[in-house]
Amino acid sequence: VQLQACGGGLVPAGGSLRLSCAASGFSLVDYGIAWFRQAPGKEREGVSFIRMRVPSYADSVKGRFTISVDNAKNAIYLQMNSLKPEDTAVYYCAAGRPVRSAWFTTSLYAYWGQGTQVTVSS
Repeated sequence: VQLQACGGGLVPAGGSLRLSCAASGFSLVDYGIAWFRQAPGKEREGVSFIRMRVPSYADSVKGRFTISVDNAKNAIYLQMNSLKPEDTAVYYCAAGRPVRSAWFTTSLYAYWGQGTQVTVSS
């Protein structure tokens, strides 16, 4: 069972990035999938969640980020637009079965990707 995240990089403020997370060893259809991020010195926080094609977003990214799933490729994506310096963090994908009201709780996820660095310059 593995999650492999990629797509991070260095972009200027206002730019865009698309993160990808490919799953192997299990089907994403059976899980809720989330993106979390962790900035230096801060706790890991939920960014977005999707299950049964219904998304949820943290208030800080609503209207800027879009989560999507490709069941045929067993992958999820996070399109990040209008990036801000405060979006700088290591981004992780995770798979679990949380209830939607608790999607941002890290302990409810069984599988984690290795993280990909996103740096937004001001």
